[in-house]
Amino acid sequence: MPDQPIAAAARLLLAARSVCVSTGAGMSVESGLDTFRGEDGLWSKVKIEDMATPDAFRRDPAKVWAWYRWRRQKLAEIEPHDGHRVLAEWETRVRDFTLVTQNIDGLHHRAGSRHVIELHGRLDVARCTYCDYSLQSLDDLGEDPACPVCAKRLRPGVVWFGEPLPAGAIERAFAAAQRCNVLLVIGTSGVVQPAASLADIARIHGAQIIEINPNASELSHLADVCVRDGCRAALVAIDEAWRKLGS
Repeated sequence: MPDQPIAAAARLLLAARSVCVSTGAGMSVESGLDTFRGEDGLWSKVKIEDMATPDAFRRDPAKVWAWYRWRRQKLAEIEPHDGHRVLAEWETRVRDFTLVTQNIDGLHHRAGSRHVIELHGRLDVARCTYCDYSLQSLDDLGEDPACPVCAKRLRPGVVWFGEPLPAGAIERAFAAAQRCNVLLVIGTSGVVQPAASLADIARIHGAQIIEINPNASELSHLADVCVRDGCRAALVAIDEAWRKLGS
């Protein structure tokens, strides 16, 4: 990995008063989770309309739950990597630090991050389809779990296609992008909206943009610094460079 982009990214972060981070599937892949897109992604194995829409759940909740139970079991077997932990530590280093993620694995929280905006919900959450009850757990809840409060059906706590994002989530994400001095775009292809708009918003408001991705993305043309390596290795290297600059 070239030293110049690492050093440049570290200098930008050292000078920043406000930092916004946007993470995508690349962060999860390095912990051992499958991506959704691509030749071997999850959407190549199942149909979106069969597993990830409200209509699919109404038609066959047990079938949908079977797929999500399998994914929850896989999630229970993996851990955050060093890149997740670096971002959690940076949160303590920067006064205004916001982490926006498209990922549903909850690994940022498990690594210690607290200021996390999860645009697409959480795989380790089940919520009632009728009342306000929700449960955060990776325990197997059964084939067709019921709410212990109202006895209605529980569903995975993720955002399905055709559903709105969690209330206020994208507004808070856009606000963080508007006020940040530095936006890091990590492990995302830059094609999923509205998360992809964060880079445009940050650029319009004068922020410097750092992209961490082994490959060029749809957002690369907006980046001031491109670090062409995996998320974990790049974040660890930037952290080491930042510490040296600040010592």
